[in-house]
Amino acid sequence: MASKQDWVRHGFDVLTEEGAQALTIERLSNRLGVTKGSFYHHFAGMSGYHQALLDRFQREHTAHHIAAAEAVPGPASKTLDRLLDSVMAGRRRGLETAIRSWAQRDPQVAAVLSEVDRTRMDYLESVYLRDGRDPVEAHHLSRLLYVIVIGAGQVLPPLSTEDLGAVYRLVLDRV
Repeated sequence: MASKQDWVRHGFDVLTEEGAQALTIERLSNRLGVTKGSFYHHFAGMSGYHQALLDRFQREHTAHHIAAAEAVPGPASKTLDRLLDSVMAGRRRGLETAIRSWAQRDPQVAAVLSEVDRTRMDYLESVYLRDGRDPVEAHHLSRLLYVIVIGAGQVLPPLSTEDLGAVYRLVLDRV
């Protein structure tokens, strides 16, 4: 029987490769080589499964990175370097874009993504505020850094992790 983590991991693969419309119990169970009963052993239906995907996305692609950045006290520049290293190491090309596309059609996903965006930008702002930046400047810098990462997911062909990291470091060195 596939574990709950297997279902979620494969769900991210399907979501990234084929989009949210492909997140069906049949497609997932075929991909995992298990019966649909395995799905119902872990989830109370697609709504519960979707919530599990979103919870893991929020945990691994937001909370995890913030925890990594905060692991060692220090100036904003070092905190942002650790944040960038964590984000680049955990970057799963296409997942963020797939989640954002899904959010355009699903209010549950949109609500979670809105919370994720707010948490990420608020965290960036807090780093700059701790560093003594003017609140208005901290607010705008946090948005600038954030839209660079999110916008990079919309570029075709996609920026490589190395290119995105280089762009982000260039901006960090200048602000």
